[in-house]
Amino acid sequence: MSPVLSGVQVTAATRILTVLGDPVEHSLSPLIQNAALAEAELDAIYVAFRCDGEDVPTLIRALARAGGAGNVTLPHKERAAAVVEEASEAVRRTGACNTFWSENGTLYGDNTDVQGFREALHVFRPTGVAGARVLLLGAGGAARAALVSLLDEGVGEVVILNRTLERARVMSRRIGGDRARVAESVSDLEDREFELVVNATRLGLRPEDPLPVALEKLEAVGGVMDLVYGRKETPFVLHARAAGIPAVDGREMLVRQGAASFARWWNRSAPLAAMRQVLDDGSEG
Repeated sequence: MSPVLSGVQVTAATRILTVLGDPVEHSLSPLIQNAALAEAELDAIYVAFRCDGEDVPTLIRALARAGGAGNVTLPHKERAAAVVEEASEAVRRTGACNTFWSENGTLYGDNTDVQGFREALHVFRPTGVAGARVLLLGAGGAARAALVSLLDEGVGEVVILNRTLERARVMSRRIGGDRARVAESVSDLEDREFELVVNATRLGLRPEDPLPVALEKLEAVGGVMDLVYGRKETPFVLHARAAGIPAVDGREMLVRQGAASFARWWNRSAPLAAMRQVLDDGSEG
């Protein structure tokens, strides 16, 4: 049991919060959310549920109607977007939902990854990305949130590289407009300079995963944001730093989107410092 839950009395009145995904055993959301609940002295508990895609609609509806709420992680964010009854602008723009809750019998959904990425980006690059060329790896829910945030921040161009070309093209057409284009292959990126590379794929969750892209194939890279995270720095972050490139993993985005989710569920600001502290403490173990 997590230390933040020691001594917590779970009763019939305890509100159940969850993260739905597959895989989900790597998730640090229970760690940061339970720290936030303890700091705020709220009668609730946050747990992780591994589930198949076909079970997502039933689980979301049942949890919300029972007074619960939660997050949705890969690969179910797009399926969740089709379930909610009142979708935020972020959900409508991305076609992906990572946060759900109920108010007065209505099932609400938001994509706090958009806010989380934007705030993490500001921490990593305080000078911003206006006019920058960005390489975005992936075309799933996290990539869609990153693309919306990057466009809102005024990037000059986003080049999307994804294993499935058509999926990348759909995302580019839906969200990117004239500032996004799809790379056919890694060879299209050779001799190109990028102020920022964002990994929004799942590569790095498992030790045997290959790197999402070999940075030495690019002419120059100003910085790397790996949205994958773990208790230790990811292989892609280590790869970047070995090449002298500033890099961060997805923990800051995790905390920021988690704080935004907390605010949706409780209509109050999240204890950000407590969430970050327990994450830092866990990384030292």
